[in-house]
Amino acid sequence: MRADESRTVCPVCPHACSLSEGQRGLCRARIAQSGEVASENYGRLTSIALDPIEKKPLARFRPGAFVTSVGSYGCNLHCPFCQNASIACAGLDDVRWRFVAPEALVDLAVRTRGSIGIAYTYNEPFVGFEYLRDTARLAHDAGLANVVVTNGMVNEGPLREVLSLIDAANVDLKGFSQRFYDIVGGDLETVERTIRLMAACPTCHLEVTTLVIPGMNDDEREIEEAAAWLASIDPSIPYHLTRFFPCHRMADKQPTPLEALRSLATVARRHLDDVLLGNC
Repeated sequence: MRADESRTVCPVCPHACSLSEGQRGLCRARIAQSGEVASENYGRLTSIALDPIEKKPLARFRPGAFVTSVGSYGCNLHCPFCQNASIACAGLDDVRWRFVAPEALVDLAVRTRGSIGIAYTYNEPFVGFEYLRDTARLAHDAGLANVVVTNGMVNEGPLREVLSLIDAANVDLKGFSQRFYDIVGGDLETVERTIRLMAACPTCHLEVTTLVIPGMNDDEREIEEAAAWLASIDPSIPYHLTRFFPCHRMADKQPTPLEALRSLATVARRHLDDVLLGNC
């Protein structure tokens, strides 16, 4: 998509970065090349691990299973509480990576004993949309499951292109106000649309997570509004409320009090059938 004769607009997320040739987007993972915005982090993996599916977190999809988890670098949010800042806030020259082609990654997952598939996680997978798409297609052909852990900040077109390939997803609902999304550089309406589309997809199991941060998104009314909104889509959507621990630019803050987390779970259970606590 061309913004003018010298700039190109990235189509992947609502930031719609307008880039001159060779310029990188806000996510630091996409670059303008030859009149298109491409995934510069394509196949450049910073992390590969065999994780329990519950670590994603997914509580109701293949419980007890393990999944080959991979991440690259870059993200289209700038959360001051980022738990994976060393790669999510990184660019090409800031972190060690190795190239793994989609075919090689699928082969690795097939050969990994106990792995049910591939989880695209650690950084934001949709900033590397093309790699997610290409690998997910091959993974399905090989009989593997595809799991996506995302902040939900993706445009409808790219999401719909891969949605039928996603077997399970966890969307990180950062908060339930645009005020909070302004802090992290995102758009609540876009995340809501992502959740709706995933919930409506018959082949995609969906769970949602909110990291509860004291003084930022721990207001009972906000959590109740989030839970009621999720329930209006489907009251059986598993909703994870997870405990914050000091990290990144919020290393001086206190962890979420356990009693506060439990109290918020009680509030969410007024609307949802399945509310879980994490990081406790």
